[in-house]
Amino acid sequence: MSDGLAVAVDAAALGRVGVALADENRRRLLLALLNEPGFPSDLADQLGMTRGNVSNHLACLRGCGLVRTVQVGRRVRYELADPKLAHALADLAALVLLVDHQGAAGEVCGPEDYDCVDEVSGG
Repeated sequence: MSDGLAVAVDAAALGRVGVALADENRRRLLLALLNEPGFPSDLADQLGMTRGNVSNHLACLRGCGLVRTVQVGRRVRYELADPKLAHALADLAALVLLVDHQGAAGEVCGPEDYDCVDEVSGG
């Protein structure tokens, strides 16, 4: 950086965030948890997903270190693991990215514009 400040970046942590954000359902879960903590069954209903699918994605997010669990009686509530993650997600969600895709300057970039979509999604 030009002002002499150094930023320490944990590449592995950044990679875990990338894995989490690469999947639409995990992005939706993270954004839902950005608003407030939630129980898997409530998140499934809210997002129109199956409970099994929500549980699998929450396990992935937990394994990546992005969410944590809180025991509430016999139920388990999920929340973002770090308040800084909430700020980072809000900032990322607010981004508007412009790309010059085959000379089409000024168009808003969508997932269909990425050359690497098949590599990320496995499709």
